[in-house]
Amino acid sequence: MGYSDPSIQSETILAVEDLTVKFSGFTALNCLNFSMQRGELRVVIGPNGAGKTTLLDVITGKTRPRSGRVEFHGHDLTRMPDHQIARLGIGRKFQTPNVFRSLTVLQNLMLAVKANRGVMATLAASFSRNGKGRVYEILDTIGLTAKASRQAGILAHGEKQWLELGMLMAQDPELLLIDEPVAGMTPRESERTGELLMAMARKHALLVIEHDMTFVRQIAQKITVLDEGKTLCEGTVEEVQNDPRVIEVYLGQDHEEHAEDRAAVGLLR
Repeated sequence: MGYSDPSIQSETILAVEDLTVKFSGFTALNCLNFSMQRGELRVVIGPNGAGKTTLLDVITGKTRPRSGRVEFHGHDLTRMPDHQIARLGIGRKFQTPNVFRSLTVLQNLMLAVKANRGVMATLAASFSRNGKGRVYEILDTIGLTAKASRQAGILAHGEKQWLELGMLMAQDPELLLIDEPVAGMTPRESERTGELLMAMARKHALLVIEHDMTFVRQIAQKITVLDEGKTLCEGTVEEVQNDPRVIEVYLGQDHEEHAEDRAAVGLLR
């Protein structure tokens, strides 16, 4: 079952209030209300088109809502550009890994370290004792210490994903937004990714979007189910899998293109 940290403080860091997003008449988010606490690992699931990625897009400033607010520590993110949002302490990982392929694993992490210096200066300068220690701590956490000198471009798919997660850790955001981290992975890579995210959750709040329900069972503290741009229900894996509304949403779809969604609720059991 998912990771649970008893030291989690009950402090709301992210608050989504009556958020509405429309695209050419299609309502992606419909008066959505959603919140997260400091140190929480939250998984968001839902059928295709439920509004999961749109939620991340609004939080990071990529998409502007029709109405509503998103507050992070009291800052209204809907009025801020994406670079200012990132500086507040919000990092995002997309489904496809985005690493510097021609640089080594170590160099990728060096570039990501939170420091007030330019790219070339970061590569050329000696790390402070704390900075160097932080990089090697991250290498150990993501399991790539033995491949620190290897070019990122020749890593396996799962290893590239772990490296990008490490680069997010190096930036030291308080909230990490992670979109389908195990897409295309082998079962063993998925399991290792779950272990990594649970380790990251000891120092960061994580909002994870995922379709792989075996993986969701591994990591989830709390699940939010979205449907048609609204929160359908929230709770533990057991509470969600037994909620009749979730069963209806996933199993009540007759169209062939939703076969994966219909299977998902079964995997929750």
